[in-house]
This record gives sequence, C-alpha cells and structure tokens, in this order.
Amino acid sequence: MPSLVIKVFTGMNVFVPIFMIISGFIKGDLHNWQLTEEDYGNASESSDIYRTGGLGPLGSGGFVPFGLDGILQGAALCFYAYFGFEAILTKGKEARNPQRSIPLSIAISVFICFLMYFGFIAALTLMVPYYQIHHYSPFPQAFLHVGWDPARYVMAVVFLCTLLYSLLGAMFFMSRLVCEMADDRLLFRHLAQIHARTGTPVMAIVASGLLAGVMALLFELRDIIELLLTGVLLAYTLGTFSVLILRYQPSQNFVKNEKTEEETEMEPTLEGNPLDSEPEAGTSNILKSLWFPPSTISTRKSGQIVYGCAFLLVLLIIILSLILDQWPSQVFSGDPVLTTVAVLLLLLITGVTVIIWRQPQDPSPLMFRVPAMPVLPLVSIFMNVYLMTKINTWTWTQFGIANAIGKWFSGIKTTIE
Repeated sequence: MPSLVIKVFTGMNVFVPIFMIISGFIKGDLHNWQLTEEDYGNASESSDIYRTGGLGPLGSGGFVPFGLDGILQGAALCFYAYFGFEAILTKGKEARNPQRSIPLSIAISVFICFLMYFGFIAALTLMVPYYQIHHYSPFPQAFLHVGWDPARYVMAVVFLCTLLYSLLGAMFFMSRLVCEMADDRLLFRHLAQIHARTGTPVMAIVASGLLAGVMALLFELRDIIELLLTGVLLAYTLGTFSVLILRYQPSQNFVKNEKTEEETEMEPTLEGNPLDSEPEAGTSNILKSLWFPPSTISTRKSGQIVYGCAFLLVLLIIILSLILDQWPSQVFSGDPVLTTVAVLLLLLITGVTVIIWRQPQDPSPLMFRVPAMPVLPLVSIFMNVYLMTKINTWTWTQFGIANAIGKWFSGIKTTIE
C-alpha cells in the first residue's frame, strides 16, 4: 500500500507541471509580456482585480518591468527550488556506481528543476499580467482569470496532495538528518533513539515536525523562505569554496613523502652559517612561486598558497557584492570613486584567480571533476554572495539568532556530556 501511495503522489507531481505549462501556453497571451501603463490603468478599473487579489506594482512595464535588480531579487527568493539535492547523497549506499551516478543524477535533477520552474513562470506570466498574480494561490487564480473554473478546483486539490507528499518527503529527509547529527553528538543524543519495532527515528521525527509547525505558526511564508535561502546560499558557497580548496591540495601519500623529505633536509649540519641566509632571496622565491610553481603536482606549499588566495578572493567578492548592491546606479553611471573601487576590486580578483590557476592541481583520478577550475567556482561564489546581499537585514538577524541558539544548545550538550 505505501508503494502504491508513493506512485500516485509521484504521478501527481509529474502531471501538475506538465498540465500547467501546456495550459499556460494554450490560454496565454504574448501581450502580457508587453504591458504598458494604459493596460495597468484599464486593469485597475476592471472588476477582475477583486477576484485575483488586487493589483501589484507596475514597474516600468514591458518584459522586464523591474530591471536587472528585480530579476536578481526574484532569483534569490526562488533559489529554494535548488535546495534538497543532498537528499540524493543519502542513497549512495544503494547505488551500484555512486561515484558516477550521484553527480550525474544531481546535474540532471538541477536541469529538470530549471526547466520546470522556467515553464511555470513563463506559463503563469502569459496567463495573467504580472501585477495581477495572486501571492498565495497564483495558479488557481490564474485559471479563474482565463475562465477555466473547473481546472481551478482540480488544481487546488492536486496542489494539496502534492504539498502533503512534499512535506512527508521533507520530513523523511529531515528526521534522518537530525538523527545522524545526534548520533555524531552535534545534537542531543536522545534525538538519535530508534524505535525497536519499526526501526524509525521517532524522537527525530517528532522534533522535526514540532519545529516545522512552530515556525509555520510564528513566521510569514516570505520570512521562512528568506531564512531558508540564507542557509542554503551560505552552505552552497562553503561547498564551492571547499571544491576550490581541495582541488589544489596534495594527496595523502604525497604529503607523507614530503614530510619525510623535509625532516631529512632539516637535520642539523655543522657546515654553513644560518646568518648567511638572505631574506630578500626568500621573498623573491615566494613571489616567484606564485606565478611559476616549482612543481608540476600539488604540494603542501602550493596548497597553502591556494588557501590564502581563496580566502582573499572571498573577501574581495564580498566587498564588491556589497558595493554593487548598495550603489549599483552610481557604479555603472561612472561615479569616479565607486567605479574606481569596483575596477580595482575586479583587477585584484582577476590577479588572485590567475595565481590560483597557476598552481598545480591534484592529479588523483576521480569519476567526476568540476570543470573550468578556478573560474567556475569563482563565478558560483560571486553569484551566491551577490544573491545573499539581496536578503534583508532582518532575515540575517534571525539567521544569526538561530545559529546563536544552536551554538548555545551545543554548549549545554557538551557540558552535560
């Protein structure tokens, strides 16, 4: 029976996006991508706005009514669509070839999500003018707008079913994650209790459900989404940063051999005077090793160089993102101070990236390796950091308070143990 229920809900999850996208392109109107102030005025006088929840802001009209800044703010809010792919990693033990199938399945899932959400947005904005989109039930109200009243009720029921299925799936993943964290002593050990008969983490399921219910009761939907996005973007940034660092670190065998050689070279000798060393030559060698590494394979020294450059790169990206977020018009309009600072930051970022690019990479054979190093991680970090600047200050405050509470509970747990 549970297998049949899962198949039914999965079929609904496949049916909903296909039906919505096809319906949107059938009942859509390309004029909704070319709206003007006159259309906005006519809509304000129409009685249809009372059925769709009123009018939103017009912006500048046209295909991009709120400009690039509006696109980036919307992208930051919709980034939750790309959250949860780590659930695929929990099935690694069940995969025949996880080194190949897990990266491939994640890439395919991301691409499918992009197509689905792209189709959703295109269909919705074709069916309804963007300023008449309902905030809480956009698609049922869109079917009401185009005159498909029966489809509105069908979609409402299907939406409830798919939402329930998504909640159950999220509860499954969340409870297992809480149980594993508790088992690693990152949370209270009681959360790792397993039911003797069913083999399920009962305490983790109850705690996850209560936490989700309390958050849904206390916070608005937008606040929860932004709070989630803060952690997601930060986690993805740290993951990308780790990829950038690890690619240029030496393998464990090479590190052991290198330590042995260094210990042999550092044995005390009676010949030579340590005062004869020239610090200028050492500085020159360090600067030379940044552009011309002495080894063709990664070493501890090259790994340390990448460490320092990566941290400096993230700092420069944060400063540049804050400038672009706070004063975008001044930067692009040619303000002498801000434009000069932005150009200098870009030059520094380019220079640091070239230094990382010059360092040798770990040649260990892997089934999947991130291409275009270090440019692709650099672009990913910049986009994540810039999207994080679009999140308001209150959300960052909530995120900081939540982390402080978590750290406090962790301290209590450590003290008790």
